[in-house]
Amino acid sequence: MSPLEAFFVFLAGVGAGGINTVVGSGSLITFPTLLAVGLPPVVANVSNNIGLVPGGVTGVVGYRPELKGQRERLLRLGSASVLGSLAGGLLLLWLPESAFRFIVPVLIGLACVLVIVQPRLNQWLLRLRVHPHGGPWLWLGVLAAGVYGGYFGAAQGVVLIGLLGSFLDDDLQRINAAKNVLALLANTTAALLFVLIAPVDWMAVLMVALGTSVGGYLGARIGRRLPTPILRAFIVIVGIAAIVKLIA
Repeated sequence: MSPLEAFFVFLAGVGAGGINTVVGSGSLITFPTLLAVGLPPVVANVSNNIGLVPGGVTGVVGYRPELKGQRERLLRLGSASVLGSLAGGLLLLWLPESAFRFIVPVLIGLACVLVIVQPRLNQWLLRLRVHPHGGPWLWLGVLAAGVYGGYFGAAQGVVLIGLLGSFLDDDLQRINAAKNVLALLANTTAALLFVLIAPVDWMAVLMVALGTSVGGYLGARIGRRLPTPILRAFIVIVGIAAIVKLIA
């Protein structure tokens, strides 16, 4: 990776860190950027996942006020994120790369759709927040989101917000804070697995990690002030570029 390519990966990490904290689709920026600089798809996905962890930490720290009183909830749902992510990470490593090349464009396409429909989805979910504790269906939903997060994870945050918003009677900002914790647990679990047994490009990890650390902090501080329609459009454009790159 050349210095210029490393700089572009860093910039993509800054954007991804901020987007993950506010929306939850940052991999739609970093993953295609890593493909563009020449990394194979599985190596790019693994390196991206590891690099996203520091940004998740800074995003969670930035949302500390909204996390107050959620300890029991996060302990219960966190177990689902960890177990699901472990299963998803093992699927990524066990399935052939040809399966990844087929599955990931579909997942990116679904993620782009989720990003587009999220405003309407959130309006619809406002009418469904009637379950104070979530129950077993929410736990199973978070488990499935964890599997998705461990395997690929783009728009995992959007999926989690949809689930938490459906089953919990709580403020959207507190739900977003909980989403950041659960996504961080899923990414960290997969990252630990990948460090042990997967091929990793450590320069890519370093650049994504540095970028997401900055982006996660900025996202928690000023992300709510960004024009979200422009942000969503940019994410979708990058996602389409990733699909084209994978199937070309």
